[in-house]
Order: sequence, then C-alpha cells, then structure tokens
Amino acid sequence: MADYELPPPSAFQSLSSKDRITIITHLLEKSPALESLILPGFLSATSYGELVAYSRALLLNLASESQNDPTKREILLEILAAHPRLGARKIDSAHSVAEQASLQGEAEALAALNKEYEEKFPGLRYVVFVNGRPRDVIMADMRSRITRGEYELEKIEAVNAMCDIAIDRAKKLGAGHIA
Repeated sequence: MADYELPPPSAFQSLSSKDRITIITHLLEKSPALESLILPGFLSATSYGELVAYSRALLLNLASESQNDPTKREILLEILAAHPRLGARKIDSAHSVAEQASLQGEAEALAALNKEYEEKFPGLRYVVFVNGRPRDVIMADMRSRITRGEYELEKIEAVNAMCDIAIDRAKKLGAGHIA
C-alpha cells in the first residue's frame, strides 16, 4: 500500500469499480459499507478534495440519521470500526501504521484508554487525525473526549477525523494540491 499512487482525478471517469474501491480503501480504510455509500456519487467528483467533501457530507448525514435509525447506526459503526484502534499491535492498513508511529511505546496505556472509550461509547472506536502529534497530546484528547461523554458528538468527531485523515493521505499519495 505504501507504494500506491493515486490516479489523477481526470481519470475518475475511466476507472473500474474495483479501482474506485481501491481509492476509497487507501483514503478512508477498507469497509464494504463505506464503499456502498460512496461509490454511487464517486464519479461526480472532479478532485480528491471534492471526493473527500462528498464522503464527509454523506458520513455526517449518516451520523445524524443514525441517531433515530438503528440500521443506519449499524452501518455507521461498521464504517468507523474500519479504523484501527490507536496503539493496536496488529494494524492491517500500512497508512495507519505510518500515521500511528508517534504513538509507539504506550501500548498498555492506549489499550486501557481504548477500553474505557469503547465502554463509554458502545459501538464506537476512537478516531483521531494523529498527524505526527506526540502520544501525550493524543492521549489527552482521548481522555477529554471520554470525560465529555457526548455520544452523538463523538460520531461527528470520528467522521471528521476520518475525512481529515483522507485529505492527508491523498496529498501523500500523489494527489498534490487538494482542491
């Protein structure tokens, strides 16, 4: 995955569904539910910035609707669970491994915080744009979000973090300027 380079947005129209799914996986993680959500409108995007903005809008709408719709809640939780836990020993995404490099050395503390977070917010996974920040900053953010205890706000935070990560990944994977 680390050697992957995004095709130019001008190629979007000629990409197969498989190629579009590959892009979604690189930007947002592997999730069949996410693929099903994003694929129908993928071709309307003319840039990676538009693709991520489109994804963010869909995910925020899903987060809002999930408040009163158990089916949509399950879909959202499946999508958010595609992101690995912070500090997890086994991470399938090469992108996530690189992004979490600054968090190494705190496995026990992160495991305890992950457990506490997931008990406070059943079904959710803590998602944050690490962006090279030191582990103490990330752990303080996690602690403050646990203390805040607002489930609906956590869904929004997770969606926004996922999309911020996607923008960063697009830049790193050769998309250049994200318009």
